[in-house]
Amino acid sequence: MQETSLRKRREDEKSLQSTEPKTTNLQKELGLFSGICIIVGTIIGSGIFISPKSVLSNTEAVGPCLIIWAACGILATLGALCFAELGTMITKSGGEYPYLMEAFGPIPAYLFSWTSLFVIKPSSFAIICLSFSEYVSSPFYAGCSPPQVVVKFLAAAAILVITMVNALSVRLGSYVQNVFTAAKLVIVAVIIISGLVLLAQGNTKNFENSFEGTKLSVGAIGLAFYNGLWAYDGWNQLNYITEELENPFRNLPLAIIIGIPLVTGCYILMNVSYFTVMTATELLQSQAVAVTFGDRVLYPASWVVPLFVAFSTIGAANGSCFTAGRLVYVAGREGHMLKVLSYISVKRLTPAPAIIFHGIIATIYIIPGDINSLVNYFSFAAWLFYGLTISGLVVMRFTRKELKRPIKVPIVIPVVVTLLSLFLVLAPIISMPAWEYLYCVLFMLSGLIFYFLFVRYKFGWAQKISKACQAPEPPPQASSDARPCLVSLILTRVPRRQGWTVHSLILDLYSSHLILQ
Repeated sequence: MQETSLRKRREDEKSLQSTEPKTTNLQKELGLFSGICIIVGTIIGSGIFISPKSVLSNTEAVGPCLIIWAACGILATLGALCFAELGTMITKSGGEYPYLMEAFGPIPAYLFSWTSLFVIKPSSFAIICLSFSEYVSSPFYAGCSPPQVVVKFLAAAAILVITMVNALSVRLGSYVQNVFTAAKLVIVAVIIISGLVLLAQGNTKNFENSFEGTKLSVGAIGLAFYNGLWAYDGWNQLNYITEELENPFRNLPLAIIIGIPLVTGCYILMNVSYFTVMTATELLQSQAVAVTFGDRVLYPASWVVPLFVAFSTIGAANGSCFTAGRLVYVAGREGHMLKVLSYISVKRLTPAPAIIFHGIIATIYIIPGDINSLVNYFSFAAWLFYGLTISGLVVMRFTRKELKRPIKVPIVIPVVVTLLSLFLVLAPIISMPAWEYLYCVLFMLSGLIFYFLFVRYKFGWAQKISKACQAPEPPPQASSDARPCLVSLILTRVPRRQGWTVHSLILDLYSSHLILQ
């Protein structure tokens, strides 16, 4: 009798264990094809629909424009290979943060987190929503540019809607992402296939004398790279899911070598498609390049282009809000931001205060800024830290020789990428100084004040200010009608531990987002 009850108790324990959600261990379920799809799906977004005009305006000719697009793809590939070595050498989650911590210490690492929260993520969100508003409004203002008031109002409305969707439901945000990701791939395929058909029919006039009239300067090349690399942003995202890749030491570099050149080919072919129906002058005069392409090639079904481009940009903005809101949440939980930002909605099980905070910062950016100035602002900050991170790889080749390097790139690659990053940061400032670079530097340096007051020394009066801004603690129990999901389990069940930072949950969150899809 006792043996029977003991056996039954063991069976019950096994049954309970089997029904527990998998929130602590990530499964190696992503193969090479999945890795390639993640790279392609993450990179292709709003950039290819807004950057062609800006790249061409800085190169002034078709030939150099296409070369810049190819060079941006090569630089992104080399940078991703450097990140592959870093990701397999330092297996901590959090992207650039642990790499900077290991190479240079806590201050550069914290400044990266601060810059991500206040510069990189919200400015990216604002750029994508401004792109959406331009493509939505351009069909209603044929022959002229939409008023800036209309563009900014629509962008603010898009930020509001996306913020509400992500604050109300994780699954709703995931469903929105699925639909709009499919729309993005459809419109890219339509533009490329249409362009290839026109090219096969002999529409090559705009490619004759393609280097004529080129007037390049150091600053113009830097700005052209800024706008081209904006379209490639996301090339380092595969590092966030290294733990889920099958045989990552083989599949990670292979996915990079295949995936990013595949995106580069798509981008070059899309630009070629644009030039089959537009001269360089006409492309520069177009308010929305893809809309002009659709009007000339797909009429009377040209309405498909702005509709699907709008879907594409909304999908990119939704993905940006999804991840960035969680970064703010972890920052608040770890004491790097106000504690109220670490609260989770009891009913919705989402980090609603953090998402709303991110939406407010993005809305502030769209008031004074336009797409070009924000792209320069974003790219300056992003490539400053990309270069600093990859330079850390060179430094650790000499200071951390004991670390295992399952993937080891030739040292010339990180040296070249570091020098190119330095060029991208300094060239526009020296030859074409603009206010956005000064504002960006001031925002980044302001993080030092917060770091020393609230994080490093934790002065008593500073802590009182932080506590005064806190909201009352929410009740510990969730509502009876709240349905748990994978992301909410990760956010509420993973315990706080020593050394976690602003970026420490990106891996779990990004993985859960993929599973929800």
